[in-house]
Amino acid sequence: MPDIFSSILSSSTTLEVWKFVVLLLAGLVLGAAYAASACPGLRLRSESMATALLFLPAAVCVTIMAVNGNIGVGVAVAGAFSLVRFRSAAGTARDISVIFMAMCTGLLLGTGYIAYAALFTAVMCAGLVITARLSARRTSASGERVLKITVPEDLDYTELFDDTFSGFTEKHELRAAKTADMGSLYKLTYLVTLRPGAKERDFIDALRTLNGNLEISLARETVRDDRL
Repeated sequence: MPDIFSSILSSSTTLEVWKFVVLLLAGLVLGAAYAASACPGLRLRSESMATALLFLPAAVCVTIMAVNGNIGVGVAVAGAFSLVRFRSAAGTARDISVIFMAMCTGLLLGTGYIAYAALFTAVMCAGLVITARLSARRTSASGERVLKITVPEDLDYTELFDDTFSGFTEKHELRAAKTADMGSLYKLTYLVTLRPGAKERDFIDALRTLNGNLEISLARETVRDDRL
């Protein structure tokens, strides 16, 4: 019985077509596992991250197979990657960690260790799912919410909601403020922690009497600053 943890590339120095196809498909399958674990439900805001994770292991795998000890090809690949410029907002530590995990999987595949790559991916994806659930449970239990309030441009919102916040929240922080509708409205994003026993409906009703009954949303999920 062959050792499943041995490299399929160790038998010869020539890369055969079937080995290339197997490793490429393995990269896509394991990339899909990362995408499903790190971006559950493939929501609109996480589609870009999910797409990157889907193809990253396969791309790294092909890069490693292309180099294959050739110094000239390695220098050419390094030069090509040095031309890449990322114009998107900087990710969180979790995003960077997941990308690094996917790259490690691609490195294992590029050297032919499919079983090790699958084992590593399974452990990392299980860790991502567990930590995400623990974080969601902690956020729900702590009463932390993301509050978005729309106010008219002529309304001074600086201390407008302080009394309401004092009555319903333990702490609050203004995370973002931006204009909308050609500057006729302000959209404010707060990170608030509700007091124990505080009712969300009463909190929203108290706020909408102050903002002219414009749009208000209160969500359980914490979002990054660049997505507010």
